[in-house]
Amino acid sequence: MSGVPERIEARLQRWEAGGFLRRMLAFDPTLWAPPGTPEVTDRLGWLDLPSRMRGRIPDLTQFGQEIAAEGFRDAVVLGMGGSSLAPEVFQATFGNQPAHPRLSVLDSTHPAAVAALAENVDLSRTLFIVSSKSGTTTETLSFLYYFWRRLSEAGIQPGPRCVAVTDPGTPLERLARERGFRRVFHAPSDVGGRYSALCEFGLVPAAVIGMDLRRLVDAVPSVRDMSAEETRLALRLGAAMAECAAAGRDKLTFITSPTLRSLPAWIEQLIAESTGKNGVGIVPIDQEPMSDSADDWHDRLIVHIGLRSEMETAASATLRGRVPEWAFIEQTIDDPYEIGRLMMQWEIATAAAGAALGINPFDQPDVQLAKDLARDAMAGDQGSASTNGGPARIIPISDPAIESALTEWLDGASRGDYIGLHVYLPPDDETWNAVQRLRAAAGRRAAAASTAGYGPRFLHSTGQLHKGGPDSGLFLQVVDNAVANDIPVPETDYTFGQLITAQAAGDAGALIQRGRRLLRVGLGDDTRGGLDRLADLLERIGGGA
Repeated sequence: MSGVPERIEARLQRWEAGGFLRRMLAFDPTLWAPPGTPEVTDRLGWLDLPSRMRGRIPDLTQFGQEIAAEGFRDAVVLGMGGSSLAPEVFQATFGNQPAHPRLSVLDSTHPAAVAALAENVDLSRTLFIVSSKSGTTTETLSFLYYFWRRLSEAGIQPGPRCVAVTDPGTPLERLARERGFRRVFHAPSDVGGRYSALCEFGLVPAAVIGMDLRRLVDAVPSVRDMSAEETRLALRLGAAMAECAAAGRDKLTFITSPTLRSLPAWIEQLIAESTGKNGVGIVPIDQEPMSDSADDWHDRLIVHIGLRSEMETAASATLRGRVPEWAFIEQTIDDPYEIGRLMMQWEIATAAAGAALGINPFDQPDVQLAKDLARDAMAGDQGSASTNGGPARIIPISDPAIESALTEWLDGASRGDYIGLHVYLPPDDETWNAVQRLRAAAGRRAAAASTAGYGPRFLHSTGQLHKGGPDSGLFLQVVDNAVANDIPVPETDYTFGQLITAQAAGDAGALIQRGRRLLRVGLGDDTRGGLDRLADLLERIGGGA
């Protein structure tokens, strides 16, 4: 790994000599692709987004105050990926202010998850924020149809309890106008979803929970307004990401202080979906169980993010000595409201890393494949991810062959690979604890980094990397019998159970088509018991807890 610091410095020198920053400030799309390339020229609006949004703050703030004054207790974002991750970060970091509703995000199509959210809110005092850039996102519209019906059946007029956040002129906007939504908020059409945290997709939910939007946005300079020191730090981060990845340190591992614990989930999508294509990519690692083996860190670039008052953590003290000094990066802020500034730094760094890696960081060419195969599965065509035979068949947890299948799957790991757990289960704390057991055991057995994500949420985040990035992932898909307690999706001919089952099948089919190493395990009707048994098996195979 010798020579990486020199390559980072050489990259920065080439950027300076070639006017990289000047060209970025001029919105020059040829930094990333030939002239006229789709999803480049129309995706650079994030560069001056903070200055553009300042004029929107009074209206958004007033809207948040109106929601609080009307006594709403809950707000629910119905969205996926770039439409939901920033609001989740804001709620986790700042909480809802007094008199403002608490914010939840629904981004799971598992019927148990939909039912749980419905039971945990008072529909008569809940605001639904329906968010989709395209206005056609299947999951978002399915959630809307379900809660529209629930509100109507409860004798509550749905329109005044719904707002839409979408690009101008989308089908969602038309639907919102037809149904009398309370408000329609337009997001800038020249800002891609994963770069949209500081526009309406992030700021409408932030206003609803009572965040000080002026304080948030004022802490974030547009790229052309950044100080020389700040742009230097962002470009250095991008150069480090790219050059480390090219040298084999492509596992970008996050540790944080407590207040900013949720931020890497947003960064994860930004990096994975932006860089994971054309057979290259940077693998973000969030919330990974700690490994005691020093050799396990040979492929890591570690970033420690936190408040200055919280910066030194046990994890940072431990990991600092496991990588070279140049492979450990600190990011420090004094005020939680500077989180927006960190987001802008990561956007610049990710775009710069994409240029260094020779890819377009604004498209997602492999995401559509899984959607197409899921649609085929919904139509009854299971040929691409058969549950009855072939490489993508589901092995029941009760099958005696499951242990040998897990062992063979793990034995396929090579140095520099990573484990990816795709969990198509209803998200909750107990499930996540079991998933962390799976990660620790599988990572130990394979001597590899590990990632984990709930399906279909991760399909709008890291799914691009899994299919379009380097062939270094070993993927374990975990499903249960989602149709056991199914819920119909009103105004459609499908159920939530059928939808998530098809999404899992489509994801598996896309991975198989891309030649990825995949094992599918079915937990049956006993989701919790099956998950615990799977964790027990992996711990035994991996050499103990």
